[in-house]
Amino acid sequence: MFNNKNILITGGTGSFGKKYTDVLLANYKPNKIIIFSRDELKQFEMQQTYNDSCMRYFIGDVRDGERLKEAMNGVDYVIHAAAMKQVPAAEYNPMECIKTNIHGAENVIKAAITNEVDKVIALSTDKAANPINLYGSTKLASDKLFVAANNMVGKKKTRFAAVRYGNVIGSRGSVIPFFSKLIKEGATELPITHADMTRFMITLEEGVNFVLKNFERMQGGEIFVPKIPSMNMTELAKAMAPDLPQKIIGIRPGEKLHEIMCPADDSHLTLEFDDHYVIQPTITFAFKTSYLENRLGEQGKPVEQGFEYNSGNNTEWLSHDKFLEMAQEYL
Repeated sequence: MFNNKNILITGGTGSFGKKYTDVLLANYKPNKIIIFSRDELKQFEMQQTYNDSCMRYFIGDVRDGERLKEAMNGVDYVIHAAAMKQVPAAEYNPMECIKTNIHGAENVIKAAITNEVDKVIALSTDKAANPINLYGSTKLASDKLFVAANNMVGKKKTRFAAVRYGNVIGSRGSVIPFFSKLIKEGATELPITHADMTRFMITLEEGVNFVLKNFERMQGGEIFVPKIPSMNMTELAKAMAPDLPQKIIGIRPGEKLHEIMCPADDSHLTLEFDDHYVIQPTITFAFKTSYLENRLGEQGKPVEQGFEYNSGNNTEWLSHDKFLEMAQEYL
């Protein structure tokens, strides 16, 4: 569905944008891939690798609605990956986080509707489910904006959805590069915030492929959640450094013991499919649709009342060997 199409990626110089570009170039023949981001150095560096004739690089900030409208002219699909993501930085600079994650989301929506983009998928996070920090709260607000945007389109064709998943193995700022650096520097112990802490784990490629598939699945208004494995942080540390002792340092501000992707309070809205969940919108749209069957013909079923999908009650867990296989390039 991406052949001869124009695709724009906000925050496109990040790890997700690069991998998404990789997959598009390897498997499709897009007319244009537009990388929209604010860092000229990162764009210059990305251009050294991704210089196909279909590549376009736009300097711009999602806070700038007019620039977004210019960049989306003629665009068919948008992936909104730009965000302020670091939890401590968001707590210390709350208005800056709000400007990027909430006002920026609103600008993406308005620009997409103005240009009659076909489909928009916004990247969310497990921290948006029952949020306890500002980053998660802004991403929950962003999710609500993208879902409700389907009510703003009138007779236009534009449709919006969101994708929510957990820790991306090897992403910037994640625990794996941090532990790897400590091990290489000869650390005598690894810091663990809590002995029982768990996290959902997904590779970058899995995340990209999930988003690609959801462009085909989406009808508008869904929050897509993949079924992915969990791992206990103590087991992750053992897998990376089996001989190093661990030091419990306490949960940091804004951290949860277990991350949630489908809250129990949304169980009446949650549908289970073979390899993913869909959280249906709480509001109705002018267009009528049933989310029990998606555009690929996949069938879903309601979950039980009170069902919660969190990293602590998961039925799928990563073994040491499987984790090391998934994280190999970052170790």
